[in-house]
Amino acid sequence: MLSKKNIAIVGAGPGGLTLARLLQMKGVQVNVYDRDFSQAARVQGAIVDLHFDSGLKAIEAAGLLESFKAKYMKGADKYRLLDPYGNILMDENQRDKESLFGEEDFRPEIDRGALRDLLIDGLLPDTVVWDSQLISLQENEDTWELQFKNGMTTNADLVIGSDGYRSMVRPYLTDLKARYSGAAIIQGEIDHPDIACPEMYALVNQGNLMAMGDGASLVVQPRGDGGFTFYAASMYPENWGISSGINFGNTIEVSRYLHKHFANWNPIFLTLFVASETFTWRPLNYFPLSTKWAAKNNLTLIGDAAHLMPPNGEGVNLAMLDALDLCKCLTSGDHISLKEAITAYENIMFERAAPLCRETIDGIEDFAAPTNESVQELVNMLSPNKS
Repeated sequence: MLSKKNIAIVGAGPGGLTLARLLQMKGVQVNVYDRDFSQAARVQGAIVDLHFDSGLKAIEAAGLLESFKAKYMKGADKYRLLDPYGNILMDENQRDKESLFGEEDFRPEIDRGALRDLLIDGLLPDTVVWDSQLISLQENEDTWELQFKNGMTTNADLVIGSDGYRSMVRPYLTDLKARYSGAAIIQGEIDHPDIACPEMYALVNQGNLMAMGDGASLVVQPRGDGGFTFYAASMYPENWGISSGINFGNTIEVSRYLHKHFANWNPIFLTLFVASETFTWRPLNYFPLSTKWAAKNNLTLIGDAAHLMPPNGEGVNLAMLDALDLCKCLTSGDHISLKEAITAYENIMFERAAPLCRETIDGIEDFAAPTNESVQELVNMLSPNKS
């Protein structure tokens, strides 16, 4: 069905790169177009954990499991849960048994940049076309003309949008806009936490740290380069990032606000705000999945472009599983047309993503504005000694 067809994937994130690898293994002609100037143009972010039945499943299908094992961050899957006063409520560093590959509860962490690099290394040379920011699509009978900001144009028989929640491909399938969940995070980056906030560095211990309660959450993750990324989450009115008057490019202003917002917390957490070199305001939006778009015969979406939702530990994993399912539908021989294959994939994708999105939205306040009592309930639920 894909013989002699040109496939264009827009966006070189984990989902798009996984799909490109899987299609190339089937002999399909595919290119990935990304807005980044080069592979090394920017830091990709903090670590991400891959799950047994999604991300790791896709990595294994792509024949990259051994490469993944060489690059993942051993021990970074362990987490500590604290209350706002610095008391440790749960600590996986104390667990007796280490989880291993092949076990369903093992969720190994990898730096996002390292994951991207190993996926790119698995592609044919020049598969990824850098400095290619899509600005529009033009449908010409059964093909699409892709127009890029740099003036380049190209044609494709099938276009797959893997370009995130600001997708330029999505509007050609649906006009359904993202909605605000009621929660937002202030993201901070610290390049040398061992020097800038040594007590927090020791407390994180190269794992995941969550502190929850008193109407806010604080998540701290290590980066592959030794730095920290942290997320301070709370419930905010829509557009508060503008109406607050805070200049998020001014680290002193943002740090001053966070000190006030977390004034009742243990001072060790406040050291993160002083140490951060940059801050970013991130409202947590989502795409309602109650309305499906009508399938096309040469255009579809994967990952956040299809089913944006607030952070729930599933985002990258869902994108990679989308890639696996779409590749299967396109290449299995079970469908007689591209439209039938795309329809089959989208039915799988919607059925999987919709309940996860609903569950995440329903629980957004428990994540972004937990009470001390709700955190204790969470601990009781997760405790291995629960009855």
